[in-house]
Formats: sequence, C-alpha cells, structure tokens
Amino acid sequence: MLKKFRSRMNNWITNNMELPADVMMDLPRITMIGQIHIYIENHRGLLTFSDKEIRLLLKQGQLLVKGDSFVIRTILPEEILLEGKISQVMYLEE
Repeated sequence: MLKKFRSRMNNWITNNMELPADVMMDLPRITMIGQIHIYIENHRGLLTFSDKEIRLLLKQGQLLVKGDSFVIRTILPEEILLEGKISQVMYLEE
C-alpha cells in the first residue's frame, strides 16, 4: 500500500513540478557518444567487469553493456565512464 502511494506521489511530483524522471524515480541516466563512450549515472554499484562486459546494479534490476576493449575511465559511487567499442546495452530485470 505504501509503495503504491509513494509511486503515485513520485509520478505526480514529476509530472506537475516538471522535475526530471531520473531524479524523482531513481532511474539511471545513460549518455552514449557513438559506440565508443558510455556515461552512466545513478547506478547502485559495479557487479562485474571485463574487457568485453560490464554489469551494474540499478534500483530495479541490472544494466548489462557488452562490447570489446572496455576500459573504465572514471568510476564514482553513482557514476561510471566506460570507453571501448559498445555493441549492446540491455536492462535485466530481477
């Protein structure tokens, strides 16, 4: 019951106060520059990393990025900048 109320309240605030959905609903913000850079904000942690794959924990589920020659250029508690050849970006639900 409380989850439904909180969800409705967040949706109302987002729609009526013109706040970005990623801020109110704790969604990831993903910015890609071609196939060579991906900047992900608002993640909950790094689960796995290799030169071909990275998996991040989100509030709801996980984010999987696949490709080649991955290098983490910047990593902060809720932000990551990944460089390499990106071929896939997928949401995985829990």
